[in-house]
Amino acid sequence: MKSITLSKIDRTLNGVIPLPASKSISNRLLIIQELCGKPFGISNLSEADDTLLLSGLLREMEHTKPGKQVLSLDTANAGTVMRFLTALLSSRPGRWMLTGSDRMKQRPVGGLVDALISLGAVIDYLGKPGYPPLLVKGTTLKGGTVAIDAGVSSQFISALLMIAPGIPGGLTIKLNGEVVSSPYLKMTIDLMEHFGIRIKSQQNQIRVSPGDYRPKPFTVPADWSAAAFWYEAVAFSARADLELPGLVPGALQGDAVLAEIYRNFGVHTEFSASGARLTREPVKIDGFYFDFTDYPDIAQAVIATCVGLGIRGRFEGLKSLQIKETDRLRAIKSEIEKLGFECNITARGEALTAMEISPARHKTIAQPVFETFGDHRMAMSLAPFAMHLGSVRIQNPDVVVKSYPRYWDHLKMTGFQIT
Repeated sequence: MKSITLSKIDRTLNGVIPLPASKSISNRLLIIQELCGKPFGISNLSEADDTLLLSGLLREMEHTKPGKQVLSLDTANAGTVMRFLTALLSSRPGRWMLTGSDRMKQRPVGGLVDALISLGAVIDYLGKPGYPPLLVKGTTLKGGTVAIDAGVSSQFISALLMIAPGIPGGLTIKLNGEVVSSPYLKMTIDLMEHFGIRIKSQQNQIRVSPGDYRPKPFTVPADWSAAAFWYEAVAFSARADLELPGLVPGALQGDAVLAEIYRNFGVHTEFSASGARLTREPVKIDGFYFDFTDYPDIAQAVIATCVGLGIRGRFEGLKSLQIKETDRLRAIKSEIEKLGFECNITARGEALTAMEISPARHKTIAQPVFETFGDHRMAMSLAPFAMHLGSVRIQNPDVVVKSYPRYWDHLKMTGFQIT
């Protein structure tokens, strides 16, 4: 297996980092553009593998005439692509097989499929019920009301939302249970409203009126999720002055909460018209608590930050981490225990939802070899430990192409050495 060694001879972090464009916004824009039926200008579209994959599959669909032949579409390990296409294809003429990697076949899609079937969709499981691969036979969906468990994946709900304007009579979505990743739902709703769709959201119910998307140009902002790993690196530094152009408050992204979170770790964020500037200030902190229910994509970076700074922590709202690119709860536990931390995962009912970490007495490995478990965010959250420990080794580093293809190059720009 390929691996790289990262080292940093000092704890100074300076430079200008051109963050990647938001993958989450880019993928939603591609689906909206497809549903719009008319191309519109998208500037700064993400170059992440997931976005390139979705773009390629949409082009493949456009060049295929509906018929009895089944077109196979491989979504690899891109959960957003699998879920968004499941909804899109359910109302598009044709017969489609949606498949993916071995890990994708372990990631649930049953809640979305059940909701679509209740609207008249024709979808069959080709393997284990509730999981890909799927056979989707496009048909005309019927409007009305659909209920869905909001505690599994916000992508299920976003997938339904985006196709809702094209369903006769529109759609009312009732959200059952605790809503996870609600900022991503707001992102979807805000984008849909930008393109002319009328939506009314109150309590646990969202009403989407029927209508047509109106094409408008759109510029994708920098990715706050990717910024998490730079906030982590700045927290590990002794001195830092790091510029992140294009990173603006909010920008449709809930992960902008990073600026508030990292004040606890001595990272100061100064916003300007051009982006954000991160600097480091001395701070004392004995323990840290956070609920990641709405922000699962930054959990690994924040947990790693507490480990690197020797801070006890309790983290809740981690249920959805088990169905990501890997089981992130167990992956995090495995790797931070190499650094002399104790890690306990606790359950609420049948779901593993919380993690507690604390320094342990056993000796830390001098140059740990970190596994990435095929997960881009694992790789990027572990890499900054090179600043804390001097040197680390990362297995399977190419996984970062899923969301941040130039991550390793950007580390080099700030003085990290990679061999």
